[in-house]
Amino acid sequence: MTEEEKIIGENNYSASNIQVLEGLEAVRKRPAMYIGDISENGLHHLVYEVVDNAIDEAMAGYCDRIDVTINDDNSITVQDNGRGIPVDYHEKEKKSALEVVMTVLHAGGKFDKGSYKVSGGLHGVGVSCVNALSTHMTTQVFRNGKIYQQEYECGKPLYAVKEVGSCDLGFTGTKQTFWPDGSIFTVTEYKYETLQTRLRELAYLNKGIYISLTDLRVKDEDGMPRKEVFHSEEGVKEFVRYLNSNNTPLFNDVIYLNTEKTGVPIECAIMYNTGYRENLHSYVNNINTKEGGTHEAGFRSALTRVLKKYAEDTCPKALEKAKVEIAGEDFREGLIAVISVKVAEPQFEGQTKTKLGNNEVSGAVNQAVGEALSYYLEEHPKEAKLIVDKVIVAATARVAARKARESVQRKNPLGGGGLPGKLADCSSKNKDICELFLVEGDSAGGSAKSGRSREFQAILPLRGKILNVEKAMWHKAFESEEVNNIIQALGVRFGVDDEDSKQANIDKLRYDKVIIMADADVDGAHIATLIMTLFYRYMPELIEEGHLYIAQPPLYKCTKGKVSEYCYTDEDRKAFMEKYGDGTESGIHTQRYKGLGEMNADQLWETTMDPATRRLKQVHVENAAEADYIFSMLMGDEVGPRRDFIEQHATYANIDA
Repeated sequence: MTEEEKIIGENNYSASNIQVLEGLEAVRKRPAMYIGDISENGLHHLVYEVVDNAIDEAMAGYCDRIDVTINDDNSITVQDNGRGIPVDYHEKEKKSALEVVMTVLHAGGKFDKGSYKVSGGLHGVGVSCVNALSTHMTTQVFRNGKIYQQEYECGKPLYAVKEVGSCDLGFTGTKQTFWPDGSIFTVTEYKYETLQTRLRELAYLNKGIYISLTDLRVKDEDGMPRKEVFHSEEGVKEFVRYLNSNNTPLFNDVIYLNTEKTGVPIECAIMYNTGYRENLHSYVNNINTKEGGTHEAGFRSALTRVLKKYAEDTCPKALEKAKVEIAGEDFREGLIAVISVKVAEPQFEGQTKTKLGNNEVSGAVNQAVGEALSYYLEEHPKEAKLIVDKVIVAATARVAARKARESVQRKNPLGGGGLPGKLADCSSKNKDICELFLVEGDSAGGSAKSGRSREFQAILPLRGKILNVEKAMWHKAFESEEVNNIIQALGVRFGVDDEDSKQANIDKLRYDKVIIMADADVDGAHIATLIMTLFYRYMPELIEEGHLYIAQPPLYKCTKGKVSEYCYTDEDRKAFMEKYGDGTESGIHTQRYKGLGEMNADQLWETTMDPATRRLKQVHVENAAEADYIFSMLMGDEVGPRRDFIEQHATYANIDA
């Protein structure tokens, strides 16, 4: 954007640009319709809605700084140096434009294409939704050398917009502070790491801007709050390096493009590593399109077309010697890529409305990626050969995986002999109530079998630690007895529509809940992580549809006189000591459970398996890119990042004395 365009945009951004689509009714009555849910995800979504407004200003070229603060009382402050929300009179609504933006759903400058060419935010519910779901909200606007302010309670203004001070004439921006409504949200405590992940992602996707995150609840020994600043000069090029940092690169180059085709700005970065998985992360207007769409289709088409032609033209003898037919997925093994497009009128489809449907984007991405990749391969023959060699290995492994999988899946569960011998199945055939417990060790498995409800609870004991699929080629999982036992017990199939497909088909899933039950110690945590890695890499649909859980066995049984309680956390134990003693261990007997096998069947049922009393944690993926990073770091080959992570989180680790 030129300086002249910038000045015109600043001068023309006024109340007339604010268009109203509908009112604010029903947000407080049905909040989940607008922010997804009323638990942790919805709570953090409030912050994203406010930050998205600032990001829109950044994408339009008017903002380069966004400061997010978690205050001592768990309220949130977001301040940017954009143009500031217009405060002049809105003719249609007969009130200040600021009040319109803050109190009317779907009101804002993003609906006026003269103000914003593209804008973020998935549903566009806007800051008014945040206002409606907050007990109190204060908005300050810095424009024209003045500070304007309005406050609200549950979305209703307490007074008309007014001047409350002055500022430098050249200083502009918006400052929002809000207190989420505890009567609506089930949790009101913000997680630093959750906000950290999203803000880091936004910094990568919008290179050049500075985004800070400050947590006033946490102070260091000098009394300074925890703070980070996210900034990227290289954008998604830097993002893909971050995502690949826990892997061994096939070569150090990043294949990068930043261009515009048929009016669609496209930024893409590609790296290869020595691993066996494809990690493609796509974004539209900063929205993570978890279900893919036309931009991903264009990317994959270009990758397959260009690499296949290059391999056939330059390495025909190698392909002939391998005696395998190269498939599209072979070119994506070990691939880590980020693709970000900006679309003026995005059309979202899919179950969660995160699948791009604009057909014109596919061709634009196909052309852009094809040109950039062709140029790179021609200019870098050494790296190109490394890719082709890896593709041939991937194709060979794919054939081996098909044979291994077929030998496992040849047995039909309905025909007998298809279920693992160690499985103690439940009697009910109603999948909606059935549960499968994956239990660490034969000892705990025996207690679980005795203590369970035979009607709806199945038990599959696992011997030791299962294969770490993060480090193994695809077909190795189907050669592992313990992994095969899990797959067979679940009824999950692979290669249903395509014999070479790596996509799991969970249509025949035999249980509604799959529950990992491991000891509450370091080994148990490792086993649980290995099992989660298997599901995340081989059966992500099972996680996405909400079937995977982790059981929480108690750490202690505390007794004072005739009173006994199971304590699942150190906080529970402390609360017991304060309730029945003086806050210390004078007169309180504590039994520490080091493993599930130490409990008899009745105790295991009462504490960990009974739906009326147990504690289950549902496994879900908030951010696919960060999940890939974490799994690669925890279970991959690189030791350094894992050591740093363990040291950083050592205070939270449950380590036995």
